[in-house]
Amino acid sequence: MSILRSRTAQATIVAAAVGALTLTGCSSGSNDNDKTVGKSKDDAKAQAKPVVMGTAQQSVGPAKAVPGARKGGIAQVYQETDFSHLDPGQIYVSDAGLLSKLLYRGLTTYTEDDKGTQTVVGDLAKDAGKSSDGGKTWTFELKDGIKDENGHVITSADIRHSIERLYSSFLTDGPTYIQQWLSGSGTSYRKAYKGPYEGKHLPKSVLDTPDDNTIVFHFKEAHTDVPQALAMAAYSVVPEKTDTKQKYDQKPVATGPYKISAYKPGKSLKLVRNDKWDEKTDPMRHNYVDGFNIDYNVSKADQTKTILADRGEAKNAVMFSGQIDATQLQKITTDKKVMKRTVQGYGPYVWQLNMNMDRIKDKKIRDAIALAIPATAAGHADGGAYGGDAANSLTSPSTPGYDEKLDPFNRAKKPNGDIEKAKKLIDEAGAKGKKLVYAYANVDVRVTQANLIINNLEKIGLDIQKKEVDQATWYEQMGKVKNGMDLYMTGWGQDWADGNTVFPPSYDGANIQDGASNYSHVNDKHVNAESARIQKIADAAERAKEYGKLSKYISEKINPAAPIYYTKVFQIAGSNVGGLRYSSVTNYTDPTRIFLKK
Repeated sequence: MSILRSRTAQATIVAAAVGALTLTGCSSGSNDNDKTVGKSKDDAKAQAKPVVMGTAQQSVGPAKAVPGARKGGIAQVYQETDFSHLDPGQIYVSDAGLLSKLLYRGLTTYTEDDKGTQTVVGDLAKDAGKSSDGGKTWTFELKDGIKDENGHVITSADIRHSIERLYSSFLTDGPTYIQQWLSGSGTSYRKAYKGPYEGKHLPKSVLDTPDDNTIVFHFKEAHTDVPQALAMAAYSVVPEKTDTKQKYDQKPVATGPYKISAYKPGKSLKLVRNDKWDEKTDPMRHNYVDGFNIDYNVSKADQTKTILADRGEAKNAVMFSGQIDATQLQKITTDKKVMKRTVQGYGPYVWQLNMNMDRIKDKKIRDAIALAIPATAAGHADGGAYGGDAANSLTSPSTPGYDEKLDPFNRAKKPNGDIEKAKKLIDEAGAKGKKLVYAYANVDVRVTQANLIINNLEKIGLDIQKKEVDQATWYEQMGKVKNGMDLYMTGWGQDWADGNTVFPPSYDGANIQDGASNYSHVNDKHVNAESARIQKIADAAERAKEYGKLSKYISEKINPAAPIYYTKVFQIAGSNVGGLRYSSVTNYTDPTRIFLKK
């Protein structure tokens, strides 16, 4: 899953204060090699546990009550920019994925305990699905009488439509697991079927609805993780009668505990209770607060200062995808009362600097760039030592198969770059003075990180041309095959605890297409073959072991992207907010369980 942490643009101020921000982050009780501040890699390992398959009994509602919870009041949310999409079929980034938990429901979802153990259960379905035919066929039976916000009862026809619409050409930004498993790898699934808007359906041999309450998936190959894939936001139900195609992004229909009451793109979003939602059918969500007022264009620093001050509406405030600003760390971490209203977790994301292999063909240049990255400084710009650890590889510590010993760019000993070694490679490649276009989002942390990284790249002899890009459309623009850029940062994390959700989408040559997540355009015969082979390994432990080997090959033999840092989450809420808990599903504060104390 791509990570999108929105930031408000303060380019001029931040560019002038790069050194100050970095020093502040590093001075908050940490140093370049400190791995003990905030959550650790040991915490991340707990998230590498396979998802537990739930039972029909675990799929009924209501969700387990939150101790001390009461109903009432409006929760305040400050966001730095608008959400990338509201149409669930377009959702593949983390901030919109979090919002989706409040608005939408799919066939399956996750419940989790206080230790972060995830169980996949039925959401609209009565259970997590039943497999047959050796895992090629999956059958789901719907719960009775679940309605959308308009009072329409969800049927198997709505589920079929929600899957079929994902084949349409205008839906390019969501995941493609189910489509590819049904109709072909890479882009071939789009050739198999054009979508439902011309009146045609997928063949019954692919997707069948034998009655109003049953839907059957017939996959080309056996898959054990269909329930996990269907729990993603993109596979949430879009009722057929109210599907407005491209316009659905502006006014989607809710099936979750909240619905949209007002939306001003780029300004604000208001959620109110969805009175058609029935808690007795929902094993995961609550609707303790009356609604959420979400305001955009509030910078990371302003979010932190406002919630820390704890006055007025800020007492009821919670961060969705925001993070505590590095400049406020000392005030927060030295105050025990304030620390009680913080949330910490180890995110599943690896921030990396993608190197467009269509444009940077010489591996020596790519290796030099990777060696020069100031990993610790870049990570600390995103929340100080609580913001992340220097990344030693393209695999997150939360992903099965992660190997801490794999460190091709010497992050352990030189986490802020090996300038001399990198400079030598540039000289060997005859690339001194080579011009490269570095794209970065027009928001504070990305500007800070860009300046830090560009400074090191210029030290090794590269001529970097800066290209500022709108954060709201960052992944759409970087996801274009002909994006015109050489270097650009993205964050990627597992969609569930399995390398299947990391390596095939990010490094398989079949996934080079507009809107796909092979951002560096890797198309290597060995990687493609191994990606296909490993996906078919039934044993999860063996699959993880093989992905560990593939990770090593990709970093050492190809090097399409420079690992920068692994993300930690550190958020703050107002003093009147109860039910605070880090969610290993959304990787932020869990919005489905918060309440206002008074």
